[in-house]
Amino acid sequence: MKIVMLGAPGAGKGTQAKMIADKYSIPHISTGDIFRANIKEGTELGLEAKSYMDQGKLVPDELTVKILLDRVAKDDCANGYVLDGFPRTIPQAKVLKDALEKQGDKIDFAIDVDVPDENIVKRMSGRRACVTCGATYHIEHVPPKKEGICDKCGSELILRDDDKPETVLNRLKVYHEQTQPLIEFYTNEGILKEVDGTIDVKDVFASITSILG
Repeated sequence: MKIVMLGAPGAGKGTQAKMIADKYSIPHISTGDIFRANIKEGTELGLEAKSYMDQGKLVPDELTVKILLDRVAKDDCANGYVLDGFPRTIPQAKVLKDALEKQGDKIDFAIDVDVPDENIVKRMSGRRACVTCGATYHIEHVPPKKEGICDKCGSELILRDDDKPETVLNRLKVYHEQTQPLIEFYTNEGILKEVDGTIDVKDVFASITSILG
């Protein structure tokens, strides 16, 4: 069972990807994680990726897919995997599709966790992070016991720049321009499944498991 997770930043696709991985005993693969692992291990692919990153350039799609294919060839991916954060663009999706086809393989499901922009802005601008220990809260859903203070270490809680409404809106703009077209791409492939991401996390997961079986 090979799954691609889609959804805007803050839609909760990462949380769902982890839950899917746990339930079906398949790896949750984030491109960021595999880049870091290859760089840390000093692999040839990792060093090649690092040379781009050190120059502040994006890692080319072909190299990203090579690193990804290297990861999914490992034994723990024998029963499938969940891709989180890749592909982000149509060219990446095409490179991935072609590379998998050469191996007689394919993606089985593309799951879109659908959340309207206004919900995402509200959701993310309600997040608070501890400046000391990094614990995270939400002023509505997971509030600290004392407003503005971390339960764990007593330090100040802040709204991170990443979660400020103007930053979130900018990230959503990029998402709509670059990543949302993947919904049409995977619809045409006949594997797109959409779930309502505005409901409770457990209910979103129940919707996904009813699709995956």
